[in-house]
Amino acid sequence: MTAAEHHIVPRQPPSSGSSGSSDSTGPTGAPGDGGGTPPQDRRRVIRRRLITLTIIVLLIGIPAGYLVISAGQSRRSGKDKEAEAAAQGLREDWPSGMQRRIFELPIPGNAVGVQYYETNNWKASRMYVKFRTTSAGLDRFLSGMGTGRAALETGVVTIGERDIKITGWYFGPGVDWAGTVHKNKDPRPTQNITVNMTDPAAPVVYVVSAATP
Repeated sequence: MTAAEHHIVPRQPPSSGSSGSSDSTGPTGAPGDGGGTPPQDRRRVIRRRLITLTIIVLLIGIPAGYLVISAGQSRRSGKDKEAEAAAQGLREDWPSGMQRRIFELPIPGNAVGVQYYETNNWKASRMYVKFRTTSAGLDRFLSGMGTGRAALETGVVTIGERDIKITGWYFGPGVDWAGTVHKNKDPRPTQNITVNMTDPAAPVVYVVSAATP
């Protein structure tokens, strides 16, 4: 074949799918991405820490605040009950059998003019009782408590100003007073007893029995 008869084949361009290309890109189109995650934004980290701190403060602060508020409400409630009792005055009746057992007040069966009321607060519960009895009834009352007439001190008033203010009882001069404090170990009540002995045959008994919860 002569040179004139030789057919020249044109050069073909490289295929688009050629594996020889060195300009590959990542899935996102960013060169050299490699699928990695960018570092967290600093503001996001700070915000997350602040949220965590706020939750901790709330978990600690709310229960503590509730306890403070509850204690304040309990104190106010106790004062309100005492004020209500003082406003109503002593009740002309016998305390219930349960009240007498709780406050250890063995009021004699022949007692007359029995008056009482009860107050309760977060510190203590108190039963105020007044009655008139006989000389023998007084002895039964005192012995039922675990004390006796010998414990009464002449001229002594054992009921304090706070309880006098609440009850309105009078313990001034011109009366033959005798008193004693009968103490018991908690949680049993302690009784402050004062007796009007002006008429020994018909003594008038005043008692404040206080029990600590």
